[in-house]
Amino acid sequence: MNYYRYAPPAYAPAADRYETMPFRRVGRSGLQLPAISLGLWHNFGDDRPLSVQREIIHRAFDRGVTHFDLANNYGPPHGSAEKNFGRVLREDLSRHRDEIIVSTKAGWGMWPGPYGFGGSRKHLMASLDQSLERLGVDYVDVFYHHRPDPDAPLEETMYALRDIVASGKALYVGVSSYGPELTAEAAEIMAGEGVPLLIHQPSYSIVNRWVERPGEDGRSLLREAADNGLGVIAFSPLAQGLLTNRYVDGIPEASRAGSGKMNRDFLSPENLETARALNEVAARRGQTLAQMALAWVLREQGENGAETVASTVIGASSASQLEENLQALANLSFSDEELAAIDAAAPDAGVNQWESATKSRTRGE
Repeated sequence: MNYYRYAPPAYAPAADRYETMPFRRVGRSGLQLPAISLGLWHNFGDDRPLSVQREIIHRAFDRGVTHFDLANNYGPPHGSAEKNFGRVLREDLSRHRDEIIVSTKAGWGMWPGPYGFGGSRKHLMASLDQSLERLGVDYVDVFYHHRPDPDAPLEETMYALRDIVASGKALYVGVSSYGPELTAEAAEIMAGEGVPLLIHQPSYSIVNRWVERPGEDGRSLLREAADNGLGVIAFSPLAQGLLTNRYVDGIPEASRAGSGKMNRDFLSPENLETARALNEVAARRGQTLAQMALAWVLREQGENGAETVASTVIGASSASQLEENLQALANLSFSDEELAAIDAAAPDAGVNQWESATKSRTRGE
């Protein structure tokens, strides 16, 4: 008697996947990114069923989400998100690799010892090689230094990024959580090497507006990025879940905060009241709070839109949650009255848990 193992039907992406997703050019480059990218920070480790991860990735690609954002330490455990995404890429999306932007990062703690973190050439190159192996690819489209390293000379970090592009292991390079002055210095070094930085990935949300605030020279990160040709892709636009309807009426046990995956300090009485007030503004716009928060990050900013965010990274615990948040793209415009109401309801709430990373001293001084 013959027995056959059941194999699910081969995945075929939606034929209309590019019809509704807006794409935006990244800085002064030829690369365009979907306005919403899928981040694999949470929900793609070994603690979640691969079948659920696969469904989310399929739904994202069906909706025109061509950018999948990873890092070496995403999981849990570290490295598992890259491994799991690499499996789905290999088994379901390999024929579409040239339609897909895969990004990863290095800089936060990944393995024991002095070479498992930071901005040294040793760490960045070793980490990228490990990421490529886990992903099962020859190159990534974007490779980031994940955070400033006060103990590594900025030139060393930038020269490593330069050589990574020259090696063909990454097509573009960028930085994350760099402050405005450090971003300008990094961009100057790379421009001199003929390998411009493509992109900056900062945390940014209605309640975390540090990228808009002037730095020591009076220029914001958004302004420095625009003037130096970098695009900006915002992470944590929902402030770790604060800017969703989930916490308007309390903290559910099944939520990220309830399960310990979110900083409970974000859910202070004051911040929860802010979320409720913003939820009322969103309802008047015909959006959920999360949809409005995503639309706000993607709104046009600066003279001639020069400081407008190119893309924002969202997570998803289910395909239905992803689908709901993608509906934000149906209304990215705000009236002056709506923006004023949002400003009145939401002062900076102090939820930038990465702020210390942006204050690294520059050039190893």
